[in-house]
Amino acid sequence: MAISRSENMRRIRSRNTTPELLVRRALRQLGHVGYRLHRADLPGTPDVVFVGRKKAIFVHGCFWHGHECAEGIRKPKSNEDYWLPKIRRNRERDSEHARVLEDGGWSVLVLWECGLSDTDSLLRLLDEFVTAKARGTA
Repeated sequence: MAISRSENMRRIRSRNTTPELLVRRALRQLGHVGYRLHRADLPGTPDVVFVGRKKAIFVHGCFWHGHECAEGIRKPKSNEDYWLPKIRRNRERDSEHARVLEDGGWSVLVLWECGLSDTDSLLRLLDEFVTAKARGTA
């Protein structure tokens, strides 16, 4: 029996995705455990937030957020008139949320799904981001 389109879309999660869980596992491995998840009171509802350090991490799926990698530039197989403008709006909204956070003194890190496979690079990047001094401090 074939899965209907709506059933398939219902199975796609927006929180606690595999890439997001991978990032959280890496943060715990590094000893960075004082974070909060999905802060709806911040623009864009960042996936991981270090409130005291004013650091926000977004973990984006390449297709849904229009990354310029092989997966991100792949065109939808059906209903392009709906999906292409939606993905373009997602990109615009993501940029706006990052700008508002940065204007508020937050440091923002965007991690793309395609870049999470190199564990050593991910660990290094996360550690540098979390331990770096906050913007505008001595």
